[in-house]
Amino acid sequence: VLLQACGGGLVQPGGSLRLSCLASGNIFSTNVMGWYRQGPSGHRDLVATMGNGGDTTYADSVKGRFTISRDNAKNLVYLQMNGLKPEDTAVYYCKAAVRRSRFSDINYYWGQGTLVTVSS
Repeated sequence: VLLQACGGGLVQPGGSLRLSCLASGNIFSTNVMGWYRQGPSGHRDLVATMGNGGDTTYADSVKGRFTISRDNAKNLVYLQMNGLKPEDTAVYYCKAAVRRSRFSDINYYWGQGTLVTVSS
């Protein structure tokens, strides 16, 4: 199973970016998919997650600015980021809970990370 994230870049404060993450490989089903970020502190923190039923979780710092969505049929997860602030600067990682067969356990996979820099 491979997660490929893209969409990062340099943006001015107040700007927008949309991150995408595709899960591919031997996948029977995906459960929770989400985004985490790792900034200068070195901690990898939750940004947003979405279950396959549409239930969402957001970090308080991004509520009202970021929106997570997914395409279950294509194993894609998106993160629309509006109103970006310098403190949003980080490497953003996608994560997916994947079942590789009907009877297998759920395993968790990480994407390679995409850098978001918010600066004027």
